[in-house]
Amino acid sequence: MYLQFVSKVAGMTYEAVLEYLYEHLPYYQHKGPAAYKASLDNTLALDKMFGHPHRKFRSIHVAGTNGKGSVSHMMAAVLGQAGYKTGLYTSPHLKDFRERIRVNGEMAPESYIVSFVEKFLDLNQKFNLEPSFFELTVLMAFEYFASENVEVAVIEVGLGGRLDSTNIILPELSVITNISFDHMALLGDTLGKIALEKAGIIKPSVPVVIGEMHPQTALIFEGLANEKQAKIVFADQVVMADYSRISNDQRQFFNLKNKEGILFENLRLDLLGNYQSKNICTLICAVRELQKGGFQLSEEAIRSGLENVTRLTGLLGRWQTIGANPQIICDTAHNEAGMKEVVAQLGQIPKKKLHFIIGMVNDKDITGVLKLLPGDAVYYFTKASIPRAMNENKLMQMATFFGLNGAAFEDVQSALNEAKMYADRDDLIFIGGSTFVVAEALP
Repeated sequence: MYLQFVSKVAGMTYEAVLEYLYEHLPYYQHKGPAAYKASLDNTLALDKMFGHPHRKFRSIHVAGTNGKGSVSHMMAAVLGQAGYKTGLYTSPHLKDFRERIRVNGEMAPESYIVSFVEKFLDLNQKFNLEPSFFELTVLMAFEYFASENVEVAVIEVGLGGRLDSTNIILPELSVITNISFDHMALLGDTLGKIALEKAGIIKPSVPVVIGEMHPQTALIFEGLANEKQAKIVFADQVVMADYSRISNDQRQFFNLKNKEGILFENLRLDLLGNYQSKNICTLICAVRELQKGGFQLSEEAIRSGLENVTRLTGLLGRWQTIGANPQIICDTAHNEAGMKEVVAQLGQIPKKKLHFIIGMVNDKDITGVLKLLPGDAVYYFTKASIPRAMNENKLMQMATFFGLNGAAFEDVQSALNEAKMYADRDDLIFIGGSTFVVAEALP
């Protein structure tokens, strides 16, 4: 099958290349743990095949259970506004594969995706590697950043850290946003085990910023950092969000302070989830470490970057409003810790009735999420069009044990159309439970 596709893809279309990536390679986002490779061997071999492209630019490595996507996009926006030609690698994408690979906010062109895959298939006739989707797309990003002569790239970890394909880089700074329960079948069933995997991105003599200090993980991070002689900073012990509010133009205002006093007054951020109060503290700590390392990041660049993250980086799905009268909000939170933040914020929004569209994937802690959801909402149980998606009827059946009532819909658009039909102008429709459900709801 591999050789047949080599002859098929040569000189073929972007659509044919996507077919190869999605259908011919193990793809975690569709197949789950079966596609996960607990080794860096393939990535190292690919890196050698392409001449070690990651050595041609500086990088910042971002891991964490929740918040790593937001922090990565914030960092890329600030660096870009400071005048650095900035690469950004994130995953998964929501609407367009090329969202994963950006330079100064612009997605890699389709022609590059095609030429990279053609080059790989040609070179691989000699090496005969069998990479996963993620392994190949990481090298695709690194090769693109090198070819574009980026000055610095923000690299988001895909899953875990220690064995993640991105973990071949030697960054200027490592960032771990937080630790909570997710991907436990692969990363471990305790916070300590998960922390060990995330801490695998800590490199010798490279400073690391940890978003939140937790009694079950702090000693692990401190021990590994000391062993590698890496400076460690716990952001929530240094920077605090003293006050926040939302302005009429849909931006949050923060006053950030440390023990000495105010660091930033009325710092504007165009990402609206309440959980961003934690992420922005992590970001500011990371920025301060980069400044100490020689990066020229002015207050003007910081303010401008944070005020325009979505415009500068194309970030989607973080407490994003996609409709009005009734208001429709979506958020990619998909585990217990993320959903706890979402439910708390939903409770603060004035509304007559909450309509909750939810779908999840089979390998998540589904009961941990369901137990958090409000019992007075109307539920629309659905599924994304991926193999990992939990059947909507099974999800509805599980939800009844937690007193959650509603109906099942075989696809996201059907659920959304039904919610729009029955919601009044003063109601609120929320869409979440899975990144893939949000992706299919976005216009």
